[in-house]
Amino acid sequence: VHLPARRSASNSDPSILTKITSSAIVSRGKQAACDAAFVSKKLIRSTGKAAWIAGTTFLILFVPLIIEMDREQQFNELEIQQASLLGAPPTGPPHK
Repeated sequence: VHLPARRSASNSDPSILTKITSSAIVSRGKQAACDAAFVSKKLIRSTGKAAWIAGTTFLILFVPLIIEMDREQQFNELEIQQASLLGAPPTGPPHK
């Protein structure tokens, strides 16, 4: 059994793979993929920075506000409980 002879790489006729990879369409596709990867990295980095800013702003501004509102609610409930123990008629929560 004889196998057909292989073409040598030094042959003047370039292979189909070489023709495809050197075409303008493939090079433009590669460039588009590189550009998309670059933009994606920048977008992810920017989104991460925005999430960090939003998270720290929430912790600095809103968490103390939530804690203070909870304290005020507990204080109001304590006042109502003390008033009921002293025999005063129960009142609803204070209106603001």
